Order: sequence, then C-alpha cells, then structure tokens
Amino acid sequence: MSVDVWIPARTEPEHRALLPPEAVAHEIPAEGPLPERLGHGDLIVAAFDTERLLDVVPRLDGLRVIQTLSAGVDSLVGRIPSGITLCDASGVHDVSVAEWVVMAILASIRNLPQHVAAQRNARWPGGQPAEGDDLDGATVLILAYGSIGRALEARLAPFGARFLRVALHAREGVSAVSELPALLPHADVVVVLLPLTDATRGLVDVAFIARMRAGALLVNAARGPIVDTSALVGALEARRIHAALDVTDPEPLPPGHPLWSAPDVLMTPHIGGLVRKRLDRSWRLVADQVGRFARGEPLRNVVVEGY
Repeated sequence: MSVDVWIPARTEPEHRALLPPEAVAHEIPAEGPLPERLGHGDLIVAAFDTERLLDVVPRLDGLRVIQTLSAGVDSLVGRIPSGITLCDASGVHDVSVAEWVVMAILASIRNLPQHVAAQRNARWPGGQPAEGDDLDGATVLILAYGSIGRALEARLAPFGARFLRVALHAREGVSAVSELPALLPHADVVVVLLPLTDATRGLVDVAFIARMRAGALLVNAARGPIVDTSALVGALEARRIHAALDVTDPEPLPPGHPLWSAPDVLMTPHIGGLVRKRLDRSWRLVADQVGRFARGEPLRNVVVEGY
C-alpha cells in the first residue's frame, strides 16, 4: 500500500531517505499563496510553522494523520478537523530536554550565572564566594513523570538525588497532581514537564509557589503558560525561590519585562530540545509511523485529551 506523505520543502535528503518504500513524498510549499487544492494526502509531517500547516491541512484530500516533530501539541489541539489523528513526537526529545534540565539544575545550585557574570567583568568578587549546593540527598519533584521524566531521573540518580514523581493521573509509584500541596514542601527542586492543556494552564500559581520550600529551585522545561509569570516574578523578587526557565509567558520575552531583571533566575530561549540529533530522531519516528500506517498497524504517540 502506497502512502501519500506531505513533508516540509526544506527536508534534508538524508531524512527523506529514511522514509520507507511505501511512502510517496510530496513537498509542502515553503512560502507564498497556496492553490485551492493540493491533492491527496494520507499523512502530513508538521514542522514548526503552525499557521502554515493549518493553511495546508484543509487543502489536502483524504488526510488521515498529522505527525508533529515536537512533543508539545498545544498549538494544534482543537484547531484541526475532526477525523484526523494527531500524533506527537513523544520520546524524540527525551535525551536533550533531560540533559537541559540537569544542566540548569547544576548551574543554578552551584551559582554558575554569578560566576559567568564575574568572568565577563574580569574581576572575581572579593571575599569568600557564595556557597553552592550539591544534589547528594536532594529531593527532586518531577512534574510530570512521563518519558522525559524517566530520562531525567536516570540522569540525576547517579548524583544521589531522591525523587517525588507526579503525573496528571496517579499510578504505582507516581502521585497525582492533586497531591502536590502535600509534596511540594519536601522538594528542593521542582521540575515542570507537563503538557500545556486547559487543566495545566496557570497550575504553578501563587498557592503552588507558596507551598514550595523556601530557597527551592523551580525549573520549567515545558510551556511558559503553565507558570503564572506574575506569581513567579513576585516570588523571585522576594528571594523566596530560585528559577531556571527554558520557556516563559510571554514568549519570546519582550524587552523590559521584569523577568529579565529578576534575581536568582537562569533563562534560555526555548532550546531544551535544540540539539543536532533531534531531526535524525524525529525522522526515524516519521518513517516508523508511515510504515505502521501502510501496514494498518496502530500508530505511536496518538494525542488523547490534548497530550
């Protein structure tokens, strides 16, 4: 069975070559106006231009599957026609995001931003440098405990960290989000890995932060709107907690926003998954999905309830 697969126009030859023999590849026009009808399409590969994708989808005949290259699908949920299966790239970014979190935690608790600032000023501060912390015996709360959470735990365990695992739904060894009020006071580090849904938007609010241990580190490697920015800025300015953020709300962060000047916050511009190997992993997933579709097998990473 042949499969009409629509792919981004700038897809590299080595990634096109990963598609199975059943795939008949068609290019999504990169720019310019689109014709009323583009032709038949069984599966479309969604890159990162959401608006372009949403313009292409209704112009394809018989579309059955949208496969994203990103783990988060909040920009597409509720915006595609019914009857089309949405699949995310869960698993593709586990290693890179988990490594970003490890980097952000270690940099934050060992005061790396302050030392980098001193290096740029070509002058070490006088007196004894501020003491940092290590992870031996530290408690890390992982919210949510999915594939990235498991990858993160595997990388932090050798440092001697202990873990509190939380997910939207409880299961063996994993607590439900409803248990957070009792768990937060015990965590030295809280790592947010949740999908952005109506249920998680603004979850990290004033009450959430108030439950956190004084001096704890909040790490957000998920989506900016999960954290109430005003509540976070207030807590940072009060020097109640520290933060490490790969995502913000708004994003990108505009000039003059108070987060830029808030104390004890490390920020990066949404680069947790931005590693050179990401596209190789993504296209291996695409190739597997096309093969599954051609054989009539269940697809991986089907989005249900928004994630």
